[in-house]
Amino acid sequence: MSTEKRAPLDRKRVADTALKLLNEVGLDGLSLRVIARELDVKAPALYWHFKDKQALLDEMATEMYRRMVAGAALDPDDTWQERLVKANRGLRAALLGYRDGAKVYSGSRFTGTDHAREMEENLRLFTAAGFSLAEAARAASTAHAYTIGFVTEEQGVRPMPDERREGYDIEERARLLADFPLSAAVGQEIFQGYDEGFEEGLALVIAGIEARYRSSL
Repeated sequence: MSTEKRAPLDRKRVADTALKLLNEVGLDGLSLRVIARELDVKAPALYWHFKDKQALLDEMATEMYRRMVAGAALDPDDTWQERLVKANRGLRAALLGYRDGAKVYSGSRFTGTDHAREMEENLRLFTAAGFSLAEAARAASTAHAYTIGFVTEEQGVRPMPDERREGYDIEERARLLADFPLSAAVGQEIFQGYDEGFEEGLALVIAGIEARYRSSL
């Protein structure tokens, strides 16, 4: 009989295991039963910590955030534009580290207050630059929603950075759309060059924020 002491089952251990399994089985294949089997416990044991799968997803998203900001320091000399760029680049990089990372993160509720420090600093930066609190919230949430949406679409084509889903061959797509030359050609822009596409889109979002709220800045 093994005398090795098993780590206690707690929320963090369950969430860590779920995030590890996420890269193997994806969101659709992730279940409390699968996680319990990996932890070598019975599935009901997990319900002491999470009432359902959504509660687990909330904790997974929170842990993703904790990992994303661990050791990162906000630069007090950032402009609001620089802060938006840094924050959303970091968010995209973090989400791309997990299969279906954007789907897990989107719509989840943080289970703690880990995010409050960064939120407070960002809102302070925006309001000091002349934004009202409502404008600051709208600007930040719009850039955030852009990043979540972009990565959701990106991971629909590339579930992981080194994978590409079947059915997204650009040349085959162009052949099928040969009667629609502009639609055929635009596949080169939509389904590849994601790094450049993200940066261009984020710049458009920031330019839109500047244009919309310039009278108050």
